[in-house]
Amino acid sequence: MTESNQPAQQPEEPHSVPTSAGQTDSGAREQGPPSPDSGRPDPSQGGSGQAGAHHAPAGLGDPPASFTPAQPQVPSPDAGQAQLGGSGPGRQFPPPGSGQPHPLGLGATTAQFGAEQPSGPFAGPHTGPQPTGQYYLPPGYQPSVPPRPKGRGKVVAGVAALVLLVGGLSGGLGGYLGYNFANDSSAVSSLDAPRAASQTGNAPAGSVEDVANRLLPSVVQIQVVTRTGAGEGSGFVISSNGQIVTNNHVIEGAATGGDIKVVFQDGRTASAKILGRDPSSDIAVIQADGISGAPVVQLGNSGDLKIGQGVVAIGSPFELSGTVTSGIVSSLNRPVSAGSDNRNSQATVLNAIQTDAAINPGNSGGPLVNMQGQVVGINSAIYSPSSANGQAGSVGIGFSIPMDQARRTIDEIVKTGKPKQTVLGVKVESTEQGAKISEITAGGAAEKAGLKAGDVITKFGDRRIDESDTLVAAVRSKAPGDKVTITLSDNRTVEATLDGVEVG
Repeated sequence: MTESNQPAQQPEEPHSVPTSAGQTDSGAREQGPPSPDSGRPDPSQGGSGQAGAHHAPAGLGDPPASFTPAQPQVPSPDAGQAQLGGSGPGRQFPPPGSGQPHPLGLGATTAQFGAEQPSGPFAGPHTGPQPTGQYYLPPGYQPSVPPRPKGRGKVVAGVAALVLLVGGLSGGLGGYLGYNFANDSSAVSSLDAPRAASQTGNAPAGSVEDVANRLLPSVVQIQVVTRTGAGEGSGFVISSNGQIVTNNHVIEGAATGGDIKVVFQDGRTASAKILGRDPSSDIAVIQADGISGAPVVQLGNSGDLKIGQGVVAIGSPFELSGTVTSGIVSSLNRPVSAGSDNRNSQATVLNAIQTDAAINPGNSGGPLVNMQGQVVGINSAIYSPSSANGQAGSVGIGFSIPMDQARRTIDEIVKTGKPKQTVLGVKVESTEQGAKISEITAGGAAEKAGLKAGDVITKFGDRRIDESDTLVAAVRSKAPGDKVTITLSDNRTVEATLDGVEVG
C-alpha cells in the first residue's frame, strides 16, 4: 500500500497521544469513541476517508489519561494540520530546535512531546529526553499534538468556518461574474445578426412559387347549399365575365334546386348558376353573376405529359381556400370511376392522370397545372383506404381529368349547353383476355364496323385492353367522329368511326 492509504506503525513513545484519540472528520465534528482500527476511515465520518489521516482535535475536552505533561502545553499555530500525503522514506528534515521551519508547516513539533521546551507564560522545566543529530519521519507519519483547552477549539473552528464561508461566497460570486462575462463576450446570438434583406426579385420561372402566383387569382372556392345539405369544392375561371369550370359532382346537388356561391381569391363573392354539365365525364361549367375583368387560366395540352413530370394542384381542401400542393405525374391513362358512389358503374369512368400532389375533399374541380402554369387536368377523385369515420384523405394517389378530353366537353357546354359523350355502341364485361362484348347497340359504331356479341377486344388503337373499364376510358378519351382500329382476341382487326350522344 502507499503512504496515502496505510499509516506506518509508529514506535511507542512515552506520553504520546494515541492516534485514534478524539479523531475528527474534515468538518471538525466531534466524534464518539475511537475506532478499534485507527488505520481505516470511520464510515460515519464525512471527511476525505484517507486511511490513517486525521486532524488535530478541536474542542475535545480533557486529554487522555496516558498523557501527563508537567506543564500545560499550548500547540503551535500550525499544529493540527493534516499531513499532505506524508514524507517519503529517507526524506530528511531539519532537527528539532534548529530554528529552521519544518517543511510540513509543523512548527517546533517533533515526533514526541517534550522534545523542546515551550516558550511563553506556560514555560516550565524540561523533563523529556533531548534527541540529537538528524532524524527521519516514517512514511505516513502524523505528529501527535496536545488537546486544545475546552471551548477554544469551537470558537476557532467557528471563525475558520466563517472565513471559509466568506471566501466561498466571494469565490462563487467571482466565478459567476466571470462565467457570465465570458458568455457575454463570446456567445453568438442570431438576434444580434442584421435582419436579412427582403426578397424583391420575381419567383424563378417554372418554380412552384411562380405557378402559384400566376394561378391563384383564377382559382375559386364553390359553396353549394341544397334542401338536403351543403357541400363545397373548387373551380377555375376560363372567361373574364365569370365562366368557371368545375366537377359535375360538386354542383349536381343544385341542379334540381339549390344555391351556388363563388368565393374569389381576393375575397369577392358572387352567386352562380349552372350553364351545363356532363355526368359521364364529371365536368360542369357555371356562370358567376355580375363579374367582369376576372383573371383567366391558360389551358395546356395533356397529351404532352410525361410520367415523372412536375405538376401543381390548387384548390380548397376541407374549406381551406387557395391551398397549393405539388408533386409529379405518377401515371397516365388510368381508368377511374369518379362522381358516382357505384364503383361497378361504367357511367363515369375516366381516362385519368394519376398524381401524388396532395388532393383532398374540397379539391374537386380545381386545376392540375404543369410547371409552365398551364392547366392540364381537372382534379376529380382520390384513392383512399377505408376509414372508421368514413372521411377520405390524401394518401398520394389522386386523379385528374385530362384537359384534352375535358376541353372538348367544356367548349360544347359553353357553346350549346349540350355536351356529347363519345360512344362505341357496345356493352362489355371483363375477361382474362380483355373486354368481351355482351351487347351490341343497333345502328351503332360497333355494329357498323362488323363487331358481334361474344367478340373480345384486346387493343383499341395502340392501347392494350385488359378489362372493360380500360375500353370505356379509352373510348371516352376520343371525340365523336374519330376513327380507331380495334384488335380482337382472334387477331382480327376492324376499323370503327365513333359516335356521339348528347347528355345532360
